[in-house]
Amino acid sequence: MLYTSGTTGKPKGCILSNEYYLYSGDWYADAGGHISLRQGEERMLTPLPVFHMNAMAVSVMAMITVGGCLIMLDRFHPRSWWASVRKSSATVVHYLGVMPPMLMRADPSEDDRNHNVRFGFGAGVDAKLHDPFEERYGFPLIEAWACTETGSGGVICANEEPRKTGTACFGRPAKEVEVRVVDDAGKDVAPGAPGEMLVRRAGDNPHYGFFSGYLKNREATDELWEGGWLHTGDVVQQDEDGSLHFVDRKKNVIRRSGENISAVEVESILNRHPEIASCAAAAAPDDVRGDEVAVFIILDAAEGNSAKAEEIVTWALDQMAYYKAPGWIAFVEDLPLTATQKILRGQLKDLLVKTFETDGFIDTRHLKKRTS
Repeated sequence: MLYTSGTTGKPKGCILSNEYYLYSGDWYADAGGHISLRQGEERMLTPLPVFHMNAMAVSVMAMITVGGCLIMLDRFHPRSWWASVRKSSATVVHYLGVMPPMLMRADPSEDDRNHNVRFGFGAGVDAKLHDPFEERYGFPLIEAWACTETGSGGVICANEEPRKTGTACFGRPAKEVEVRVVDDAGKDVAPGAPGEMLVRRAGDNPHYGFFSGYLKNREATDELWEGGWLHTGDVVQQDEDGSLHFVDRKKNVIRRSGENISAVEVESILNRHPEIASCAAAAAPDDVRGDEVAVFIILDAAEGNSAKAEEIVTWALDQMAYYKAPGWIAFVEDLPLTATQKILRGQLKDLLVKTFETDGFIDTRHLKKRTS
């Protein structure tokens, strides 16, 4: 069982069968194209934790299936990354979107192509950096889409040409996977129009390779599979040739360094602070991490200043994972709310832009450090 990141509230336990894992290894071994794996020859390097689907179900199972070697780092270290790649003689690397921009910041070196890597496999590379990275380091970054609920049963991957690099393209569905792109009414949209992506397995078993359901939560499982399709919550655009391009999350989510952070979860925890009357969290653009957590806070009586912001973040670090804590804090007198006191997320985005323009945020990113 693996738990979701909790993008819409509390994390949910995904029940994963033996079939789920075995098929994941088989899928990778048979995918071909740019991610062809050689029997008994591959050395795969991953900085991702094995309590996530990517490393546990994909990397571990792929190397077991083809008789390869899996090299696991404790985390991604930009300064020593290439040393690890060379020392391990890695032939395949797995990445998150946050990694390429960090690596591209290093000064060009004659050793940039001094490695054995044939391809990188991951998701979320900055469209503007995709081609420059491949040109500099000499291997393709193969974008893919999946989630814990789909496993490899519903994976979509840009392992065949045209990959359409620089367009946030993550490939075309294979014949084993069916995809629909729909509007809010559940009707299929025209090619090129944004809509939510729905997926299922082709054939008489639409759940093959997918998760078995949420632990003790049949209602959430049924909601996810409404109408016989798994509702991904991801907004995409699909070309005439079937190529899919990622646009954004349908539901409110802050995606920081590959982690999906629920704004509602951040707010619910911060609202427990004795001096916070209410708050609202939003995604602030971040050149390195994709998104950063920005929070607007209404205090009960205390004075809102830099010291108070750091005090709140220090408190929050004991209540939530470090990456979920606020990286930016703005103290405000009111929040955009509906008549039923729900946060108006659209207006919150406008407020975020205005607050940055007027230097209204306090930077607390330096306090967000991973602890051992």
